[in-house]
Amino acid sequence: MSELKRIIDLSVSIDPDFWEPEPVTRKIVNHQDGADKLGKSFLHFQVMSFWRRCWMKLVKPARHYIDHRDFPDGMGLSLMTYSLTTHTGTHIDAPYHYGWHAGKEDEQKTISDIPLSWCYGRGVLLDFSDRHDVIDAENIQQQLARIGHKLAAGDIVLINTGAYKNMGKREYFTAYQAIDTSALAWLIERGIRVIGTDAFSFDRPFCEMIADYKHSGNKDVLWPAHFFGRDHEYLQIERLGNLEELPSTTGFQICCFPIKLENADAAWSRVVAIID
Repeated sequence: MSELKRIIDLSVSIDPDFWEPEPVTRKIVNHQDGADKLGKSFLHFQVMSFWRRCWMKLVKPARHYIDHRDFPDGMGLSLMTYSLTTHTGTHIDAPYHYGWHAGKEDEQKTISDIPLSWCYGRGVLLDFSDRHDVIDAENIQQQLARIGHKLAAGDIVLINTGAYKNMGKREYFTAYQAIDTSALAWLIERGIRVIGTDAFSFDRPFCEMIADYKHSGNKDVLWPAHFFGRDHEYLQIERLGNLEELPSTTGFQICCFPIKLENADAAWSRVVAIID
């Protein structure tokens, strides 16, 4: 890449120390244990017979085993296993995540069905970090007028709510600005396929929606921004970070390719802005 280009990381860390409704766990196989594990590779890849495999595990013939003492510096290769959801950290929701109407066959795209062309495009930053209420279509139009930008099909719209400041805390999941379906409709009508936020969700905090439903009995108050995607195909990027580091509201490209998890409802993405 040309030295005249700058890359800004708009992703957040997946950190076991962060507070999460479903905690992230990490299991570490250190370099010594990793060497011992590598030393058993003959057993894993060469011995096919069940009984011979059992015999070799019991006897451990020297000609087929090595351990950390045989490796340079007594160290092999480390290995880490993370346990987390597809919605932990910076991730992209595929239309499959939103579900579909009763009686309709599943035709929603999974993360491996998404055209990659959707995930690279001209970025537009809309800053609502000084607000505290739901962001609707009128708010979107006002911000676009303020920055003097006319949307084009394929633009990737990023919404800064200021939620990133609470990343890693319980408050990140309970205090943030939601995005109204009127805003989504207005953007999608103009050819926008990908919309991102630094908040935990496009919809209001879970407890607020459920309390409203319990009070009113109106199912439409439950996850409206997500369920809007049952009729209007679009991608949500949730849990963005560092949006305040963008030097301008336009004039950059966004790259947000998702990890290729076959038939997954969502996938993690290392979202970056590329600036000339």
